[in-house]
Amino acid sequence: MSRATKNLSSLIFCAGLAATAGFAVLSDEGFNSTTHYTAFPTDSALLTLKPRRGLTAKDHQAARNAWQYFEQNYRPETGLVDAVAGFPSGTLWDQGSYLLALVAAHRLNLITEESFGTRAQSLLKSIKSIELFEEKLPNKVYNTQTLAMVDYQNQPVPSGIGWSALDVARLLSAFRMLEVHHPEYGADLRAILARWDLTAMAREGRLYGAHVTEAGTEFLQEGRIGYEQYGARAAALWGLDVLDAVSAKPIVQWRQVAGVLLPTDRRSPEQFTAITPTLSEPFFLQALELGLSSEGHLMASKVYLAQENRFRDDGIPTMVSESHIDQPPHFLYMSIFSNGEDWAVVDEHGGMHPDLRSISLKATFAWDAIFETEYTQMIRQQLADLAHPAGWASGKYEIDLRPNEIYTANTNAVVLQALYYKQFGPMLTSITR
Repeated sequence: MSRATKNLSSLIFCAGLAATAGFAVLSDEGFNSTTHYTAFPTDSALLTLKPRRGLTAKDHQAARNAWQYFEQNYRPETGLVDAVAGFPSGTLWDQGSYLLALVAAHRLNLITEESFGTRAQSLLKSIKSIELFEEKLPNKVYNTQTLAMVDYQNQPVPSGIGWSALDVARLLSAFRMLEVHHPEYGADLRAILARWDLTAMAREGRLYGAHVTEAGTEFLQEGRIGYEQYGARAAALWGLDVLDAVSAKPIVQWRQVAGVLLPTDRRSPEQFTAITPTLSEPFFLQALELGLSSEGHLMASKVYLAQENRFRDDGIPTMVSESHIDQPPHFLYMSIFSNGEDWAVVDEHGGMHPDLRSISLKATFAWDAIFETEYTQMIRQQLADLAHPAGWASGKYEIDLRPNEIYTANTNAVVLQALYYKQFGPMLTSITR
């Protein structure tokens, strides 16, 4: 990789991580989740979840291509992987993605038993040894070469910059999948969690993150619709009291978009000073890892259908999710609805970037695994040329179908998770012994 490419990766990673933090850490002062419920619509049929089925030759090749990202961006000195190709930094979300990709790659016979064991042991050893923010929970971001706590520019910050409850929850989901499929790692996982104060990120039934300010450490509720439920379901697997966050009923507001009643977050960005996008990511992650609840099935169906309907009505290929992009502002939320606008493309500050909407590669693979419609098959074919020796690129810009040539752990992990789901079903319940 050239120096210029590495520098670009650095900029994209920093912007992307800052964007994630800005979206995740939100204040809900005055919000009472027990006093407002909106009835879920009953006027439409659910999409049928596709049963597990065999992989095609193209699927196997897609999986091999996705695994190349983790071969090329693995840090043998720590066992971690880079979040963005060539830049030695990552969050717990990224390492959770890697661990899920590792479990999937092993069962899809992409790696040997020996390679799986070496990688899993190295990763867990490093996670067990990392310094914790205020001796409670992992810092938001670490240097993947040194394990030092860093900021979003990958500069060392010995005291740390806070924790993200959503990032911790994604790693907790990965931990549970590892233990379910490989019980021999149970003792290692419990040794890691014995060092962590998981109760610090769960308050009054919801998820809370920590953020360093000039005045000291501030604790804020994390997550918006979809993300909050995904994080809570993952945290609940380890016994955390996050009951109020598991269901979207207290916070959902239904809005017509593309002929679909779409679940949106009633907590307005003006009131809570945070963006509130409805997009694919958290819904397909729940399906691929945990399986969809009846509530999740309904919301996922509508989130997917709005995107297909936009193509039906306007002829515009549409697959929207969060994504790094290969130009400023480097990280965007391609939404179905956000901050008062349909099909908004927003940065972490709520700025609009409609010309940078991209067709998400990971969303395409995920929805195709979950629902497999003629539409998902068509979009997957349109994105087939994004395969590269470095892994899968993140997508194509909607405006001119130019490739979004950025390679990330999250995109390639989701490809592997999607193909795992297609072959075996949700990771939590597709156990082998």
